[in-house]
Amino acid sequence: MNHPPVILASVSPRRRELLRQVLPDFTVVESMATELHDATLGPRRLCEVNAERKAMSVAERYPDHLVLGADTLVFLEDQPLGKPTDLDEARTMLSRLSGRIHQVVTGVCLVHRTGARARLFSEVTYVRFRTLEPVDIEEYLARVPVLDKAGSYAIQHEGHRIVDLVEGSLSNVIGLPVEAVRSAFERWG
Repeated sequence: MNHPPVILASVSPRRRELLRQVLPDFTVVESMATELHDATLGPRRLCEVNAERKAMSVAERYPDHLVLGADTLVFLEDQPLGKPTDLDEARTMLSRLSGRIHQVVTGVCLVHRTGARARLFSEVTYVRFRTLEPVDIEEYLARVPVLDKAGSYAIQHEGHRIVDLVEGSLSNVIGLPVEAVRSAFERWG
């Protein structure tokens, strides 16, 4: 792959691990962009806008680098479920997801300011939760730190306890659609 040096505009350890499956060498720079929470934009567009804001925030400081920004949200009936503020909100989110299918959407933006190039796309994965009893939720919350996870869950940690079916990219649910990102880098050329 021929491209400028890459910056991941995220300090998420999950995104860092996933991007390493695509690229062995990149730098991490935290984006200071403020995320939008406007559900009227729709799931794909909301995540794409946030990914673009994150990437552009870093690209302004590093115009000669290829910057990757990403934003992942869980959507139930087109309403975003972000990161819970406390365990009570996490319980509520998990109860709402119980026995239902929801979408996990990741918006991705690649931008190179000096080259005046950008690529914006999103990936959608459908996830069906098992029917969860209150005791199931409490056991999950006791095992997995969820306060920094959209939708109050991490499929890569004890996901078998809560998830029944994944249709689409599993890495997308974790935080970065590896297959789509690999393809975007290959096409960047």
